[in-house]
Amino acid sequence: MAERLPHVPGFADRRNRESPRQAGKELRERVPRAAHAGFSEAPGRPDAVSAVEESNRGRIEELVPIRVGRMVASPFAFLRGAAGLMAYDLAHGTPVTGVGAQICGDAHAANFGLYGDARGGLTIDLNDFDETVRGPWEWDLKRLAASLVLAGRAAGVGEDACRRAAYDAAGAYRRTMRLLARMSAADAWNAVADEELVSHTDAHDLLGTLERVADKARRNTSARFAAKSTRETEGGGRVFVDAPPVLRRASDEEAAAVAASLREYLGTLPEDRLPLLARYAIHDVAFRVVGTGSVGTRSYVVLLLDHLGKPLVLQVKEARPSVLRPYTALVGLPEPEPEHEGRRVVSGQQRMQVVSDTLLGWTTVEGRPYQVRQFRNRKGSVDPAALSAGEIDDYGRMTGALLARAHSHSADPRVLAGYCGKSDELDEAVAAFAVAYADRTEKDHAELEAAVRAGRLPAERGV
Repeated sequence: MAERLPHVPGFADRRNRESPRQAGKELRERVPRAAHAGFSEAPGRPDAVSAVEESNRGRIEELVPIRVGRMVASPFAFLRGAAGLMAYDLAHGTPVTGVGAQICGDAHAANFGLYGDARGGLTIDLNDFDETVRGPWEWDLKRLAASLVLAGRAAGVGEDACRRAAYDAAGAYRRTMRLLARMSAADAWNAVADEELVSHTDAHDLLGTLERVADKARRNTSARFAAKSTRETEGGGRVFVDAPPVLRRASDEEAAAVAASLREYLGTLPEDRLPLLARYAIHDVAFRVVGTGSVGTRSYVVLLLDHLGKPLVLQVKEARPSVLRPYTALVGLPEPEPEHEGRRVVSGQQRMQVVSDTLLGWTTVEGRPYQVRQFRNRKGSVDPAALSAGEIDDYGRMTGALLARAHSHSADPRVLAGYCGKSDELDEAVAAFAVAYADRTEKDHAELEAAVRAGRLPAERGV
């Protein structure tokens, strides 16, 4: 009876008898898991200072010293701002299996955290997608592992504990992928993005830290930001108050352009969100400096007030081309140029997260692409560079599990589970890579420090 039904593109082909898990196992013959320990610097690798200068192109010039000042703070901070340099290294000096996934592109340890869902709950997941592309799953895992080593060193944790955090992150990734491969498709799709993750990864040493972060996240709202960053006007509205160099009211011309762009943004939202936003009026726009990797890009906050004067703040953030995209084609995973960089960011985020911001969208301001999202949506994050040895190990397991779940939305977990296997061979290899790459990053950071001392690059520290 079933054979009379045609195969419908977009659904699995019931006639396909190939085993995805076996296909994953066969990949080991071409790329042994132990090979992931390797990292070789390619001839012609850009030096650290040249890489930073190149990544500063197109950014707002007066904000570049803030970016450099943040990157020079520590080797971990340097890594956070050097996604493009690491992509170069991964493409030219490491093996890939050829299995593509929607990857974060900047999956370092500080880009995981808590954020609010539509019903007021908190979710733990990846929370930064500026560089997201379809690319090798290994790149995200290796960036996470290397960042854990550097964060541990910044915290003064012993070298064995740093390596263990990287090892356990890879182990949690592997074990979670195997777990997801055994689950039904629907259960796997919605797995491990809540408090159960702590018990799943045995991250009990981290529990107290997560509880403190969660308490802080619940208070991190548009209302609290507006109370601190705005003042009431004579007409009963509110406007932003300058707080240089991080926050300044937009000029009339800037504010008008950003406000007008929200018309395009509304067209990118599901129709059921429109009645909600129709109950808010636009009151003011300010320019706000953003995190380490994005400093110098254009980013605005837009103050909306409802009929009771209650605020909702949107962030309109410039979406630059992903620094990974030039390198994915080099490893056999080319991707067409996106129609809109803001849409790329939003689509990538929605593909990787179990629960995404309900007001995610995109727009264009004066010819530049932007993403739009809620600002201060009960966001909270763990500072991995402030964790103890036991906590950073737990954090490695937690983030490794989250990364596996995120990749499983776009890469078949059965294939990756087949490749990763039961043994710790991959875990050992990724940990070895992480230590080697952390050593390379410390040298890069030292080069940047020397350039700042010599006056080659201006740096504004502590901002």
